[in-house]
Amino acid sequence: YIFDFAPDRALRQIQEYSCRLDISDTNPEKKVADFIQFLPVLSYDGMTMKNISPGELLDIATSGTTATLLARRWESAMLVNVENATLERLLNNPKAMEALMSIEGFRNLNMQSDIEIIVNKSNAVKKIKKEASDEGRDLTEKEKKEISEEEKEYKSKRKQIQEKLIKFATRIPIFMYLTDFREQVLQDVITQLEPGLFKRVTGLEVNDFELLTSLGLFNAGLMNQAVFQFRRYEDSSLSYTGINKHEGEVVGGWDTTIRYEDMKKI
Repeated sequence: YIFDFAPDRALRQIQEYSCRLDISDTNPEKKVADFIQFLPVLSYDGMTMKNISPGELLDIATSGTTATLLARRWESAMLVNVENATLERLLNNPKAMEALMSIEGFRNLNMQSDIEIIVNKSNAVKKIKKEASDEGRDLTEKEKKEISEEEKEYKSKRKQIQEKLIKFATRIPIFMYLTDFREQVLQDVITQLEPGLFKRVTGLEVNDFELLTSLGLFNAGLMNQAVFQFRRYEDSSLSYTGINKHEGEVVGGWDTTIRYEDMKKI
């Protein structure tokens, strides 16, 4: 096995080598397909491992990712924060709770009750485990059963809230595709430059979005990576023109900006 933490570099070498094998065939995808029959390329997305197809390999070699992997990045559970501290901030802010309930998918949930269950039961489980640890003993069968039941309930409700937030996050690439503003921080584009478009795409008012963001519902670091990956893929899909009109520009991320040349390294 060969492990490479700069996959676009390794896959670019495979692409170049494959294309030199048979000069009579001009189809690069077919050449790569023939080659990876003997040297399969595996991709791990954090959950599963699968073979990369010839088309995906060529996408990564040219843009650093594929449409499939890019879509999965926007479906990542790590983009949103649903740990107890964030949920408690949400619970203690009636306006934020009202804003969340305006998002499609949350209207059918009893959010206040669900969050209280998540926080109270997860804290109760921690207390039982801590008491057993402090006493230097193993959990009793009764305690194990109680913990198992409590964990099953609060983890299910936490996951449900997480999935609803992720579904909202997947609307953000659609918004980016529709807006022409690249140099500004995406949060500024949403709140100052294109609030009407954001409302039409996500169904959420800008004031409500600002409030939810201020409570830390979104992981800013990973959101920046996802935004820059989207920008890179968007640029590479137009590179066939031979003209790069964004060279030397500043590119806006989720809550920060970087130079275009630095974005290409992400």
